[in-house]
Amino acid sequence: MKLKFIGATETVTGSKHLVITEKGAQILLDCGLYQGMGHETNEMNAHLGLNPLHIDAVILSHAHIDHSGNLPYLVRQGFRGKIYCTRATAEVAEILLMDSAHIHEADIYYINKVRERRGQKPLKPMYTEMDVQKTVEMFHPLDYHTDFAINDEISFSFTDAGHILGSAAVNITAKENGKITKLTFTGDIGRYTDMLMKDPEPFPQADYIICESTYGDRLHDKTAAAEMHLLDVVRRTCVEKKGKLIIPAFSLGRTQEIVFVLDKLKNADLLPANLKVFVDSPLSVSATDITRKYVHNLNDNLQEYIKKDPDPFGFQGLVYIQKREDSMRLNEYNHPCIIISASGMMEAGRVKHHIAHNISNPKNTILAVGYCTPSSLGGKLVSGEKNVNIFGENFQVLADVESIHSYSAHGDYEEMLKFLNCQNKKEVKKVFLVHGEQNTKKVWRETLVKEGFGRVEIPVKGEIFEL
Repeated sequence: MKLKFIGATETVTGSKHLVITEKGAQILLDCGLYQGMGHETNEMNAHLGLNPLHIDAVILSHAHIDHSGNLPYLVRQGFRGKIYCTRATAEVAEILLMDSAHIHEADIYYINKVRERRGQKPLKPMYTEMDVQKTVEMFHPLDYHTDFAINDEISFSFTDAGHILGSAAVNITAKENGKITKLTFTGDIGRYTDMLMKDPEPFPQADYIICESTYGDRLHDKTAAAEMHLLDVVRRTCVEKKGKLIIPAFSLGRTQEIVFVLDKLKNADLLPANLKVFVDSPLSVSATDITRKYVHNLNDNLQEYIKKDPDPFGFQGLVYIQKREDSMRLNEYNHPCIIISASGMMEAGRVKHHIAHNISNPKNTILAVGYCTPSSLGGKLVSGEKNVNIFGENFQVLADVESIHSYSAHGDYEEMLKFLNCQNKKEVKKVFLVHGEQNTKKVWRETLVKEGFGRVEIPVKGEIFEL
């Protein structure tokens, strides 16, 4: 069996890893979009690094766009196999991919208006909503802990990774020429203190591990401290400065987590009276509805909480916005408020408009609550840049910019070590590090070697390993 690393090698996005068996079967682990890579993003996404016609199946770890977002393009280019994922992932991926297609089509519409004025030929979007519909029809949902054989060489099962709703580690068993090889792809590793998700599960003993590295060089703040930090930012912004608090948050996971924290603060009478909280994202509304449907899959603490408050994602003063015109009216809303909107890296979606309208007002605050790639708008703001370009215009950063890292759905290095400690390290022949910035992966590799994992590789794009 061979492993080819195609995406999420030098960065945290674009997850895509290819398993090639002795008989030539090709199984793709994830097919994600690169995000926040500047002008190179579209070109990187258009070059798959593989032949879609040769792919027999895709195994999807979870629904986040940097793991699933290039599936419709794969289908458009000729892939006709099945896409295996958990049941929750199938539902969530459908709404995320539809939203992604809408963004692609809207962006191309705008670009083509400019190209038309220049006398240039129109461009086509990477994929459309019709391509997404074809992709969704190829989903083959499976339960956790179900052994499933793709062919006579490859079988696999999912274990809960605790990252977002439906997320999973992929545990592959390869039987080739009388030899059995065990490979685990961690996907994105969740946290052991998450307010919504269950703890990441132990996974079967592996010979080889493909491991994420997002926070391989740092520790998160404690969750309780983060809740008080959020409350402090709300008070300073909305009470003292009487401004707007803009919270960019991914539609799935992070938005529900922030709303849940605000729900708890509201029930404890800690939120300012009459403070409006707007969740401005049609996708977040849909994702919250799916989260409500799968609330039984969330952790024990939430199960106890909903005995007292049946809806942890709704409270007086909370308004979910779907219509574009209602979103635009928030620009004219001249009262203190909280606006939670996608996307988390501030690269696209309605939040980008809210930031453009509010970033030059010192009364306001932009609060980052998750990982942002350094080249993204979010990364630039968090790093302290005082002038940023949004929609081709230069904006002076006069609003406060703060960040709370403990709301990340990715485990820090201690939590990732805890996840990996279910393994007998002596039996692990090699660990491959992906989904992280280069310096972070180097630090994470040093930690793993000290912990007893003998051989730890940092693959480069296109590199192939024989297992």
